[in-house]
Amino acid sequence: MDATVDGLQTQLQTARRSVALLAATQAILGSGPPMVFALGGLAGYQLLGDDKSLSTAPLTGFNVGMAAGAVAIAVSSRFLGRKSSFMLGALLGAFGAAVAAIALFQANFWLFALGLLLIGLCNGFTQKIRFAAADASPSFYKPKAISWILAAGIVSAVLGPQLAIWTQNLLEPVLFAGAFMAIIPLCLLAIAMLSPLKLPEAVGTASAAQVRPLREIVLTQRFITGMVCGIGSYALMTFMMTGAPLAMVIGCGFPSEMATLGIQWHVLAMFAPSFFTGMLISRFGVEKIVAAGLLILMGCAVVAHMGIELWNFWGALVLLGIGWNFGFIGSTAIVASSYRPHEADKVQGFHDIILFTTVALSSFSSGKVFTAYGWSFMNLIIWPVTILCLVLILALMARSRSSKSA
Repeated sequence: MDATVDGLQTQLQTARRSVALLAATQAILGSGPPMVFALGGLAGYQLLGDDKSLSTAPLTGFNVGMAAGAVAIAVSSRFLGRKSSFMLGALLGAFGAAVAAIALFQANFWLFALGLLLIGLCNGFTQKIRFAAADASPSFYKPKAISWILAAGIVSAVLGPQLAIWTQNLLEPVLFAGAFMAIIPLCLLAIAMLSPLKLPEAVGTASAAQVRPLREIVLTQRFITGMVCGIGSYALMTFMMTGAPLAMVIGCGFPSEMATLGIQWHVLAMFAPSFFTGMLISRFGVEKIVAAGLLILMGCAVVAHMGIELWNFWGALVLLGIGWNFGFIGSTAIVASSYRPHEADKVQGFHDIILFTTVALSSFSSGKVFTAYGWSFMNLIIWPVTILCLVLILALMARSRSSKSA
């Protein structure tokens, strides 16, 4: 009995060290995307001539790269291992930042889009850090591990925008080039931080008879529920977050500073609950926390429907962030419990390519829906998505109860 307890304590200590390194890496690499989204559209705008309609194409390239990175890391992990794959992703990010900066010096729009695509690839690799933390942890510590990885987003949310402000004029008269150059040392620092990391490698640990076909895994009720709820939470968050500044500034005439502050509160609400989301999951169960997140997203729609005052927008954005946190962390934990360790790479790759492709589409469609139908119609879209997800999570809870009682 004592040997078992000692073994669990050793396993937990090892997991905590690995999660701490992964969280620090997440904080550093996660600082790049806020810089890209803060300046990418403005940089694209200045690189174009009279026709500015493609000014956000580099950001689309970033999202495409992120989706492609989710597939690329699934492949590279099989041959290089997870640790080396994360290092490769950071190296791609540094290279992409250099390409973007060179493109700004050369006033080359499409080279700039390529640079952002490469940075997006890095972010696609980075997205697997949450799964690596879960896979490196014993089952009872998985939700907390995922929470700590997402909690690192608080650092990214502050560090990224501040770096953008400090460095965007660093290489004048070429605007924004300094900010993209600043991403390079971030990526190199992440590589150095990953060096002492030790992760369990699942490749080759099971016989062919033990490895289930991907189709069999992704058709299980548990995986489908986790994936749909995760996609629903993330896509709604992106859809509403992208449209809210347009609604506040263009639709209601608020100063852009008020919209920026609203987004800042939203980002803090996205990541701050991560410090205790894992504990809530351990106490109440992952399905209940996902359900709570979906109900909070419904609350976001209610507050947004109540009016177009400043508090309506800010309150809705805060609820949007908290609902995403509960829904996405819980859904990730459900997905992580649906496969065996040696099945991780292919299942996670399949999951993330669908997730981030959908997120890219939701971001792209947000502005178009707002322009065509307005803010009120955008809020209505929350209801069918959350209701579908809630039905799925309640069905999973019912099945779990029936299995325990049988």
